[in-house]
Parts: sequence; structure tokens; C-alpha cells
Amino acid sequence: MSEDTWIDVGAEADVPPLGSRVVRAPAGDIAVFKAADGTLFALFDRCPHKGGPLSQGIVHGHAVTCPLHNWVIGLADGAAQGADHGCTATVAVKVEAGRVLLAGAALRTGARAA
Repeated sequence: MSEDTWIDVGAEADVPPLGSRVVRAPAGDIAVFKAADGTLFALFDRCPHKGGPLSQGIVHGHAVTCPLHNWVIGLADGAAQGADHGCTATVAVKVEAGRVLLAGAALRTGARAA
């Protein structure tokens, strides 16, 4: 599998607006989020603070609030916002024919993908 391989992880319709779906991968769980405007984002499902499950957080704008300690994480870059510091790896995501595709290299290794 090359770095530019895309993996089909499900239907776009299965990711609710202002919600997420978790994809299990060898590199760790990945949360696929859908913002209110329909934009999809994918991040590893661990808050950089204490490892909380971001997939269980509240999506607002293009950010998610961790359910454990209320850290706000940017969905586009995985960075903690405000006074907090830390970053969660992002995964490249695209939609083709109504299917959500994630970058294969990130699923295998956890490498940040843009």
C-alpha cells in the first residue's frame, strides 16, 4: 500500500452533522467529524491533554470540545485552541461518490497527513 492509497471507511451519510464516527485502525482509532456546514475532518481519537475520546465531544464550528476536561481542538489542524497547548494528528479525508476515504498511510502508521 503506497502513501497515496485511500481507504473507504463508509458512507458520508453515516456521519451525522455536528457528530462523528470512529474508524478502528492499526495506528489507533480515528474520529471522522462532520461540521454543521458539511465539511468532513478526521483526527486520531485522543485529546492531546489526557487522551480523552474526541469522538464523544461536542462539535461546534470547525472544532470539538473534549468530553473529559473541555479542551477545544481545531478539526482542521488538530491543535488545542485558546490557552491550551498540544496537538492531535490529523488524517487526510475526502469524499468520492458519497463514500468517505481516509489516507491509508495515516491509518497504518499514525503519521500526520494533510
